[in-house]
Amino acid sequence: MEMQLPPHEGDELSVVDMHTGGEPLRIILGGYPEVKGDSVLSKRRYVREHLDHLRRVLMYEPRGHYDMYGALIVDSEIPEADLGVLFMHNEGYSTMCGHAVIALGRFAVDYKLVETKSPETQVNIHCPCGLVKAFVEYSDGKTGGVRFLSVPAFAFATDVKVSVEGFGDVTVDISYGGAFYAFVNAQRFGLDVTKSRTRDLVDAASAVTNAVQAQVKLHHPTSDDLAFLYGTILTDGKDDYSSDPTANVCVFAEAQVDRSPTGSGVTARVALQYHKGLIQLNQTRTFQSGATGSQFTGKAVEETKCGDFKAVVVEVAGRAFYTGVSRFVQEPDDELTRGFLLK
Repeated sequence: MEMQLPPHEGDELSVVDMHTGGEPLRIILGGYPEVKGDSVLSKRRYVREHLDHLRRVLMYEPRGHYDMYGALIVDSEIPEADLGVLFMHNEGYSTMCGHAVIALGRFAVDYKLVETKSPETQVNIHCPCGLVKAFVEYSDGKTGGVRFLSVPAFAFATDVKVSVEGFGDVTVDISYGGAFYAFVNAQRFGLDVTKSRTRDLVDAASAVTNAVQAQVKLHHPTSDDLAFLYGTILTDGKDDYSSDPTANVCVFAEAQVDRSPTGSGVTARVALQYHKGLIQLNQTRTFQSGATGSQFTGKAVEETKCGDFKAVVVEVAGRAFYTGVSRFVQEPDDELTRGFLLK
């Protein structure tokens, strides 16, 4: 029996769902009104101010869930970009998302948004933080793993002491990988990123995020739109170079838990380890999600600058998989059609 939409009024919203390392990505294909703006960053501001109800429709229940993540493809003002993208989640709109870039790279090749080449097809993705170059394995008409080269990533500040409610003074590092993160060893809170209850990890990370946001002023050399703390990453403390995996859990936005190792988080963590002299250029590390056990690899491949910051370009690699396609409708008399969240 062929499935058809029931009788309905109003526009449809069509999506392709994927996951990268367990972290969902809902790619929006159709149903969005025109997104105005002369740049990807201005488009980000426009959807936040004028189209945010559609983020809630697709991210929130009953069509999504508390930890849903989305990507809206838009036009880019950069000639070399193959596509622009806006990222969305339970709180709003992020500036970078590595797991989404990995999925979008494969999606762009499979949906013929770019000309394919073997053994890799390059996909230039204009994220709000800048141009990110993805490289998609492609052979015999099939896509595989994806690696991407980050925007310049840098350690913003190390050994910063903040007063964290419920935990006292906590020392954190702050690093940028397309978004700013605070990094703390989970053992500081008596926790293990692979064994402790998710709720306890979320509570500790959220408390750190709140403290850093209140007590540390961030800045980014190229745009004030990028100067905010996206979340906190709790680690297993294994920052010295090793061939063994090192685990972490990222809690971002409104206490949202990343199921993957976090692409932009891995980027920021590699930049931090490089800054501290714990890894060298082209030393590949494996990063593991404390939530699902899924893995990305990451390495610093080139020194560069971002304003006055010494920075590195980081290569992150992983795999994304399709989970389905959907066409959503909104019935006009549905009081919950714009979505809700349960914490």
